[in-house]
Amino acid sequence: MLLLLTENHDYTIEQACEKLNISRRNFYYYLEFFRDCGFIVEKRGRYYSIRRESPFFTKLVDAVSFTEDEAITMRQLLDSVDQQNAVVEKMKRKLERFYDMEILSNDELRQRTSNNVSVIYDAIKFKQMAILKNYSSPHSRTQKDRVVEPFLLMNNNNEVRCYEPESGMNKTFKLSRMEGVQLLDLKWGHEQEHRRMFTDVFMFSSEEQLPVSLRLGRLAYNVMKEEYPRTAQYISKHDNSHWDLSMPVCSYVGITRFVLGLFEDIEVLGSEDYLAYLRQKVSLLSKAY
Repeated sequence: MLLLLTENHDYTIEQACEKLNISRRNFYYYLEFFRDCGFIVEKRGRYYSIRRESPFFTKLVDAVSFTEDEAITMRQLLDSVDQQNAVVEKMKRKLERFYDMEILSNDELRQRTSNNVSVIYDAIKFKQMAILKNYSSPHSRTQKDRVVEPFLLMNNNNEVRCYEPESGMNKTFKLSRMEGVQLLDLKWGHEQEHRRMFTDVFMFSSEEQLPVSLRLGRLAYNVMKEEYPRTAQYISKHDNSHWDLSMPVCSYVGITRFVLGLFEDIEVLGSEDYLAYLRQKVSLLSKAY
């Protein structure tokens, strides 16, 4: 239940109880237990979740993650060894996934980013608009102020999810690309249009999630478990030699790479949209070869 309520999903009480096979009474009992243990339980409409800012999670992250100095030293050591080593490259990607190496190795930039996080935190907490000063965007090749409604800090506080009224879009901004943040004395005006960013087990991100259901044979089941251990929560046993996998993805690309690689040991159960996508890919594949 703790894992369920801290994921990037919205579940009603009924849906959560069904997935956990517990009663509503037990659900509320466990919820109260989590509160007593110091977890921050949040209710939004019909949905319950547990905030990742809860003291337990922050202590856990502090216990298992590297300090900033350790991350910098680790990266320097990796840069000094054989660049053709696949393990080294994999370790570099892991470090870059959790630490912004440009920020960590630049004292001035690190201090500036820390100040920006503080202002953005207040903007989110008090639902106020902010100006991202002189934001440098490689996508639009511009460097200008952005007036936004920040509503979600992401990626270890290295990115912030915002709604930009000028473009009418939700966007993700990197803190390292803004020179400063100015809090405005203006409340959010488009909260109903804010869209969170989800990240699936294959590391694809999107504002929307797409349902996929598969029946895995023993080989596919073992490979999925070993390569993507986070899928364990979505897998249930069908019989002695088959397992059902039902989960949301942000893109069909990641799951399709797995399905096509082990197609003889996988039955695609749904959704219809995914089946149509898969047929199109198979058709293109057959034409190419």
